[in-house]
Amino acid sequence: MARSTSSPPSWIKPELAALVKAAPDGPGWLHEIKLDGYRMHARIEAGSVKIITRRGNDWTDKYPTIAKALVGLPTKSAYLDGELCGVLPDGRTAFNLIQNAMEHGDASLVYFVFDLLHLDGEDLTGLPLVDRKARLEKLLAGLSGPIRYSYHQIDHGPAFYKIACEHGLEGIVSKRVDDRYEPDRRSWLKTICLNREEFVVVGWSDPEGTRHRIGALLLGYYTPDDGKLIYAGRVGTGMPVAELERLYGRLLPLTVPKMPLSEPPPRGGRFGSPLVLSRVHWVRPEMVVEVSYVEMTPDGLLRHVVYLGEREDKLARDVIRSRPD
Repeated sequence: MARSTSSPPSWIKPELAALVKAAPDGPGWLHEIKLDGYRMHARIEAGSVKIITRRGNDWTDKYPTIAKALVGLPTKSAYLDGELCGVLPDGRTAFNLIQNAMEHGDASLVYFVFDLLHLDGEDLTGLPLVDRKARLEKLLAGLSGPIRYSYHQIDHGPAFYKIACEHGLEGIVSKRVDDRYEPDRRSWLKTICLNREEFVVVGWSDPEGTRHRIGALLLGYYTPDDGKLIYAGRVGTGMPVAELERLYGRLLPLTVPKMPLSEPPPRGGRFGSPLVLSRVHWVRPEMVVEVSYVEMTPDGLLRHVVYLGEREDKLARDVIRSRPD
């Protein structure tokens, strides 16, 4: 049930999603399209708005257009959960558009809202999800512009997932219809159409031929038990000249003389050209990027990797995965 309170909390840790291989089925599940952007909370009170990252950082100044639109919502106070996205002409969201907006302004971005945690003095986190979404849909009814309601499908998860993949979407997120909001817990489930993941940049290789600034980014991840930084492969595809120039400017101050990896990367392998360590520039492991890939080989290297963008909302130490068996 909803509880009466005075003001929305300054920050609520977001509820998270665990990756699964198959979407759940049955009427107890609600399914949404997985959006490709930045997870953002929005806190509204007395005409003031805060846009808050998943780690609690205030990014309101980065997105003045979104903040202005949020002020116009028909409420005195609210706390929203959603995803800030760039939208392609065909309606799909694309992460690289977020990067462009951070440099050229946020007028092209859309804030898709999928949950309502607080409204006009009521704490809604204890309500079933379907009730929170009903309140949210009513709040956003009739609005146009950059604030949009994130619609859902109840039941038929596998079929919904299949349609999402057929339309070139990233995947779906599944949530129990009667669940309360559980901050900082992976109670939701995400089913992905493509393999895409965040990795830490550990260095870059020299370019060849007419390639600009960077040949490829060298990627790594931390192991969950002992915190070792493990090499995962390279990505050189998906970076236009302007992005190569931007990445070079970001990485140059991070250069270090010593390799940050816990173990040296393999010089060669069954896939791709050999890695020439004398042509590698190591960096402090602080930058996180998102990539798509076909598979990770048994020896732990990514295949057919495409760069999608930098994840300025993620910390390098949070990029954790287990080594391949």
